[in-house]
Amino acid sequence: MRNSNDKDNLGGNIMNQFQVRTDLALEAREKFEEDNVEIKGVRVEEKYNEETEIKITTMVIETENGAKAMGKPKGTYITLEAANMDCQDEDYHREISLELAKIIKKLLPKKQETLSVLVAGLGNREVTPDALGPRVVDNMMITRHVLKEFGKYAFGEEEVNAVSGIVPGVMAQTGMESQEIIRGVVEETNPDVIIAIDALAARSTRRLSRTIQITDTGINPGSGVGNHRHGLSKETIGIPVIAIGVPTVVDAATIVNDTMHMLIQAMEENSHLQTLSTGLNALNDMEKYELIRELLSPQLNTMFVTPKDIDESVKRLSYTLSEGLNIAFA
Repeated sequence: MRNSNDKDNLGGNIMNQFQVRTDLALEAREKFEEDNVEIKGVRVEEKYNEETEIKITTMVIETENGAKAMGKPKGTYITLEAANMDCQDEDYHREISLELAKIIKKLLPKKQETLSVLVAGLGNREVTPDALGPRVVDNMMITRHVLKEFGKYAFGEEEVNAVSGIVPGVMAQTGMESQEIIRGVVEETNPDVIIAIDALAARSTRRLSRTIQITDTGINPGSGVGNHRHGLSKETIGIPVIAIGVPTVVDAATIVNDTMHMLIQAMEENSHLQTLSTGLNALNDMEKYELIRELLSPQLNTMFVTPKDIDESVKRLSYTLSEGLNIAFA
């Protein structure tokens, strides 16, 4: 017979095994709002532009307790949401790039001289949902080599930032952690800041390819899909790391969880099915995860889903992000 501690441990193991994964700090906060739990040490500010339909949420985790509750490091997390981000509208994407540039400029280190920036495109170029980082670097305006050879007047400008780029690939391709490669480049080139671009995992399907997260806390590549790699941060690299990511995948557990929620809502609206919905609503979180565990085989539990037009979305977003970065560094 298990005691209460064993039962708690079992519940924790199941919750960890079948948890709904997300890289977005905004979604981690929303989970607390759903449970009507107030998080101390976390400050949130929202702004919505009705003309461009762009919503910007700034969340600052100020205390260690807030960081522990959120499961995120202390720092600033800025989320840019645009419902039409997946549309093929160049003018609209230009608006998004301009907003992104404003955010990045605020997070960049303040320096009177030329700023040296290393843009790291994380991810696997051969896997479309994970190719965002490499494709952004492909579209960047790289200037460091020209400045070293000819100086800033080669651009006809008084101030030109030194921008370099690297695509470290993934461990399966190189046998090395991205952190190891980037740390070596940093030691040789001495940039002032790293901009790390990566694809993320979301909890909500409506945020796929429609949300950009910018944070000054760095990034843990692969964490959203349960593939934890060595993190890129000021603590591990020695210089500030600004991470920019767009969610391109959701896991199967998310879809099952959301479908169950919508099913219960539909049952509540149907007088013939209200009795059944009452029974499902009576399930606590532990019991719901048990049900999801039974619905998902071990193979499906590790499955991640991406939209069918992800190739076009990644291509379009890579231009949007690179344009925002080029504007910020101009």
